[in-house]
Amino acid sequence: MADQNVPPRRPRDDRGWDGRQHHTADGYAENTSSAPYGYDSPHPHQGGYPAQGDPRDQYVDGYAQPAPAPRGPQWVGPEGLGRPAPARTAGTGLPTLDDDDEPGRKVGRRKAMVALGGTAAVVAGGAALAMTPQIRSLFGGDAAAGDATGSTVTDGTAARPSGQQPSTVRTYTEQNESYMGSRAGEALKKNAPTGGRSFSGPAAAAAATTVTVKTVLAKDPILHLARRATFGATPAVVSDIKKMGIDGWIRAQLEPDKLEPSKAELKLAELPTQKLDVQQLRAQRDQLNDQGAQPEREMVDATIARQIWSKRQLFEVMVDFWNDFLHVAADFDGGEVYRNSFDKDVVRKHALGSYPEMLVAANKHPALLIYLNQKDSRKDAINENLARENLELYSVGVDGGYKEPDVRQAAMLQTGRGVQDGKYVFRPEQHYVGKVKILGFTHANNSSEPKKAEAAIDAYITYIALHPSTAKYVAQSLATRFVSDTPPKSLVDRLAKTYTTNNGMIKPVLMALFSSSEFWAAVGQKVRRPMEYLVATYRTLGVSPEASPKHNNGDNKRTPYARGLRQIHDKMRELGQFPMGQPTPDGYPDVYVAWTSAGTMLNGWNEAGELLAGYRTVFTYTAPEKLVAKPPATAGAYVDALSQRLVNQKLSTREKNLILGVAGVSATAKVDATFNGAITAVARAILASPQHHLR
Repeated sequence: MADQNVPPRRPRDDRGWDGRQHHTADGYAENTSSAPYGYDSPHPHQGGYPAQGDPRDQYVDGYAQPAPAPRGPQWVGPEGLGRPAPARTAGTGLPTLDDDDEPGRKVGRRKAMVALGGTAAVVAGGAALAMTPQIRSLFGGDAAAGDATGSTVTDGTAARPSGQQPSTVRTYTEQNESYMGSRAGEALKKNAPTGGRSFSGPAAAAAATTVTVKTVLAKDPILHLARRATFGATPAVVSDIKKMGIDGWIRAQLEPDKLEPSKAELKLAELPTQKLDVQQLRAQRDQLNDQGAQPEREMVDATIARQIWSKRQLFEVMVDFWNDFLHVAADFDGGEVYRNSFDKDVVRKHALGSYPEMLVAANKHPALLIYLNQKDSRKDAINENLARENLELYSVGVDGGYKEPDVRQAAMLQTGRGVQDGKYVFRPEQHYVGKVKILGFTHANNSSEPKKAEAAIDAYITYIALHPSTAKYVAQSLATRFVSDTPPKSLVDRLAKTYTTNNGMIKPVLMALFSSSEFWAAVGQKVRRPMEYLVATYRTLGVSPEASPKHNNGDNKRTPYARGLRQIHDKMRELGQFPMGQPTPDGYPDVYVAWTSAGTMLNGWNEAGELLAGYRTVFTYTAPEKLVAKPPATAGAYVDALSQRLVNQKLSTREKNLILGVAGVSATAKVDATFNGAITAVARAILASPQHHLR
């Protein structure tokens, strides 16, 4: 579980919209830092800056700035590019499973569930890992032209070393690799498929591939596709794949605009801020504040709704992927105005399109310019946060071949971009003019005239987005998301080649991935992260976005649907993962060993129990005794039928016996539709099984 870098929850859902985040913990360790949830940057002591400021340094926006030099730009930051996020304090405790051991019961419910989930739910491809309470914490006029490529120091301080590898931070891909270097990671690697080949299409690849890895999941290609390309298999999804065929279903998912919106997506009109653009949000600020509206939170709520109920599942999976890869946190100072637009106009617009175009658009969007302080960067006071992250996180990666001078020259080139009156602007008087050379990209950059200067910056952004290291970085990340925590190099190389050949277009890369034997051989090689587990639980239980007939709406500000989405959102915060939730720009890790936590698992199981009981009347739930249309009369057969309904397959004999132990009955015992009163506990235990934890 990621128990660090989790934004604290606000003290009330109905807090007025005052623009700046309030860092009251409300269940999390309180953040005592005075900095807002903007970008402090996670990089410890980079670029050769001293850990303690030089006595001659000046300070701009809280960063050490070297004393003025005779010529050249002055640098704002990075003193090490910020401080690490505060760790959560101990003592939050584990959720308590209800209906614990009772006198006379052969196997206590808590013990049975821990036995089931603790040793089996963490199985990825047959490598059983020991459950511990916390295996690992997550971790005016043109200026005189200069020459940023020369050997003479031009950054205003001769004391600053050059040519150093800029960072040791764990980036989106590298952090995944670092976790997989653990003992648990090594166990997973031994069971991962190696090597493979391409086929003419996904269906051909599925038909020709034999699954040889050890896994508890059924080796059914339709179920495998449904688990990986959606947020959780449902009867409707499985039926659609069977009806349309694997190729037809994937083609349809790659054209999301042609898929009709679900009822839940149409109900997103009940989130008032989601239909407002930046200017409207600014103009209606007071009115929205009086209503208790929180635009950045409603954006997360809407994202959760789409993950659960949208028919455009592959698109939503890719939106989530890019929100980790090209990450801008929802909770930052300015997110309430700009983050919804970034979601719509950058991530969603390009999620299945061109990554170079996405990166160019991101670099002109107020959300990113504010989040990474680019709006404050000018030729005489340069902030290199965005320039660094463009290289380190959003393109070539920390091992992509760039050096510290590349970061500085990129930061100089990118000056002039800012935000004014809620809109992106280019300020020619703040743009550095002079030759730059960055990772093989060379440009005269000899004019501050907006059209020419912006063309130079866009050319550079496009260049790094198409760099061979970026192709590998994107390929590695996609293979990690869709295939396994340790994807075969053969697949990564082919995907990188496809990315390059198609100039960074994403659909061809996804088709190449789904047409590979590596994808179809990797059954059981991914474990759901906390957010994914919760969303999959809602999906498999068939929760409806309509309010229950029992609901009594006592909130005049928000509809039951809006309040229900906020409840899911808050639960995800408790679990440590929610859409766009990472405050730092590296995004969430996407490997199992980064999320192992007994507390998170128990909390997820308890939430499954809440859903089965239908306590939250803001939605409509299927009663657990009605999940199976015609329940068998014996306990063993009922468990088989219920498992088939919830996880699309029967469980092993051992798992089945553990679940029968939860109910305290034998396989041959006679039961009614309520499992003699234990149906909620039995269904929850099935949702604690590895078959539901794996994707």
